[in-house]
Order: sequence, then structure tokens, then C-alpha cells
Amino acid sequence: MNDREAWEAVGDWYHAWFTGIVLTAVSRRGTRDAAELVFRIFRRQQQATFLPGLKKLGLDGLPPAVAAARYHYLSNFIGGVGVEYVEESPTKAWIRYPPPRWIWPGATICGIPSEVNAAMLRGWHANNGVMLGRLGLGFVCTGQTVDGDPGLEGYYVEHDRDLPPEERLRFARGERMARFDPATAPRLPAADWPAERIAKAKRGYAMEYCRTALQEAVALFGPMEGGHLLGLAARLVAMQLHAETAQRLGATSFAEFMVAMAIAEGDGAEAVPQPDGSVIVTREGCALLRGIADPDGIMAAAWGETLVGALAADDRFARLERISPTTWRIGGG
Repeated sequence: MNDREAWEAVGDWYHAWFTGIVLTAVSRRGTRDAAELVFRIFRRQQQATFLPGLKKLGLDGLPPAVAAARYHYLSNFIGGVGVEYVEESPTKAWIRYPPPRWIWPGATICGIPSEVNAAMLRGWHANNGVMLGRLGLGFVCTGQTVDGDPGLEGYYVEHDRDLPPEERLRFARGERMARFDPATAPRLPAADWPAERIAKAKRGYAMEYCRTALQEAVALFGPMEGGHLLGLAARLVAMQLHAETAQRLGATSFAEFMVAMAIAEGDGAEAVPQPDGSVIVTREGCALLRGIADPDGIMAAAWGETLVGALAADDRFARLERISPTTWRIGGG
């Protein structure tokens, strides 16, 4: 196993938890609450990353519609998301996310209501014009994969008037994006984006969406209900993915799994066998939670459920004792 393979495994782990959080909200709280959660996640992500990302990608001097569409193309490409781009004019540019959809992998797409997927567009795409100070910029969605269309598709278009909030996202199924030609698509500057940087960015892309979901679930549903939802999703996803992820990381014991996960996330870690047969695992921190305000430890407890779920799948008789915020004892059952 090399570093890139480990980063990819960790990215998939946290991507699955993110998707699991949304699905758990759908199944336990209903479509309306799940849609509000997704809206908040994507609005928070947009406000934190859109304008800095335009500058980082060298797009801040382009016409608004082109800049917005190219941002989605390049940033999603960096994150490992399938995406296509067609520039029709300086005031109209298309983006398309073809199947398989990164955000709703495999059969999980069957559990995502149309309103929940549209909340992603309301949270981000409909607000790009506001962020750019160009209120005439809107997004027209021409298809959603969750509705059976061959991809999530639409275009940014700049109008000659300011758009009220209700017109910044519009749905129009009668239009279709032209065939995508990769040869004419925007490209990342190779010198600025070597393969290793892109691999790390893919890991960070998934982890950042998960970080945002943790914060918004607690803010929306409250510490008790939000924490329960996050922890349940964490345990379920970890039980399902432990065997596959451990194999990808080359871990043959649960202690090795914990250490390998920590290192692949960017934290140092060690496992020390004890005279009584237990193993104490210590990691330097938790990259996923670093910098998050979590005074009651709600999000840390939810993250801890990933370990509980993974150990339950590895050995349901084993015990995991948390000694300190970053230290655990693994004991036999």
C-alpha cells in the first residue's frame, strides 16, 4: 500500500459517512429536514470556499457565468468527481455531473428524494451570483440523476436584470447540454497541481464535506438529536466498510487499522501492546475535527462511533475503552 492508496481509502470512508448522514436524515427525520440539512451543508461550503477557490484556480477575472461553471468543473475534478463542461457564450456555460454520481454512490442514489438533491443546488449554485456581486447570474437545472435523468445537468446564465431569490434557481427539462469534448475543457496548471497534491485534495474534499455535515447537523437538529443521528450513521457505515477499508490499508488487526487510518488522515499514531494482552492506541489528534468548535464533545462522540462500529464488525466480543480524547485501549472479549 502506498500513500495515495491510503488517502483514497480514507476519502472513501468519510465520503460514506457523509452520504450516510444524509440518508439517515432522510429515513429518520423525513425529506424536509434532510433537504434543509443538505441546503445548509452546501451553503456553508460555498461561503467558505467559492471566492477563495476562484482565485486559487485563476478564474476570478472571467465573466460570472463562465467563472462559476469552470469553478465547478475544476474543483470537482480535483475532488475526484465526474464532471463535464460546455461553454456556450460569455454569459452562458453548462456543467454536467454524469452517472455514476460521486455524492450518492451505488444504490444509495435510490434513497435520495428529488427535493434533497435540489437542496444542494439551492445551497450553492443559486447563490454564486450573490457571492460574485452579480445578481443577474442564475442557474438553470435541466436534469437530476435522482429523477432518472442521465446526470445532474444545468447552466449558469447571466441576465440583464437582477434576479429575486426565487428566480436564481430554475428547472427546465426541455434543454440539453451539447456533447462534452475533454480536449476543449479547462485544465489545471500542471506545475501547480502535481499528482500528489491532487491525491491529497481528493481526501480533503470528502473530509471537508463530512466536517461540514457534522457541524450543520448539530446546529439544525440540536446536540442531542443531531449527535444521535451522526453517531448512528457513523456506526452503521463503519460496520459496513471496516473489512474493505482494513484490507485497502493493509491492516491485519484492529490496532493496525486504527493506526493506519490516523496516519492516512494526516495524524501520527502508535499502538503499544500491554502486559495484560490489551493494546493502547494513541494518535496525535483528529484531523477531521481539528478547528471545529465542539464544547460539549458531541461531534467527537459521533466520530468515536466510527471506531465502535468498526470494532463491532472486526470482533463483536472485543472492547474499546477511551482513556483520553486521543487514546484508546483495545481489549479482548
